[in-house]
Amino acid sequence: MLKSLTLAIVVSLASTFSVAAENFPKGPDATLTPGDLCTHPDSYRYPEKIKYCSRDVSSGEKREIFVEYDQIGYRTRSMNRGDFKIDHYIPLCAGGSNAAKNLWPQHRSVYIITDELEGLICEKMSEGVLKQKEAIELIKRAKNNLDQAPEIQHYVESL
Repeated sequence: MLKSLTLAIVVSLASTFSVAAENFPKGPDATLTPGDLCTHPDSYRYPEKIKYCSRDVSSGEKREIFVEYDQIGYRTRSMNRGDFKIDHYIPLCAGGSNAAKNLWPQHRSVYIITDELEGLICEKMSEGVLKQKEAIELIKRAKNNLDQAPEIQHYVESL
């Protein structure tokens, strides 16, 4: 309950973040970043035995992601690089890949909302109470609808 309340406050604060909304994506672009699953696993995880790829995204690949997003109207490269990370739309812990179609420049005001939820979702997958298919649906819904993240987190906590 406290985590959900804290997340709701963070979502509210993020919506008032001082950076103009058009400067960076609030969620992954569906064309550039539709998501992608690991096809060449380093191992298999969880009771469901999902494919797991170790983190492997070069600095050059990260730069290219920023360029691609700026070509569709964002201005991420003119902003403080320290305010961003290259996010795996489908997290590695949920079976996501390192392919460009699974990567996007995620601003701090977004990842403070979604990172804790990703960890919780993968923890529930590890416990065997959440299957990969539903986990991915929940993660995508939260990353595309930040206002729904507290509700999603509350649901996952209840599992």
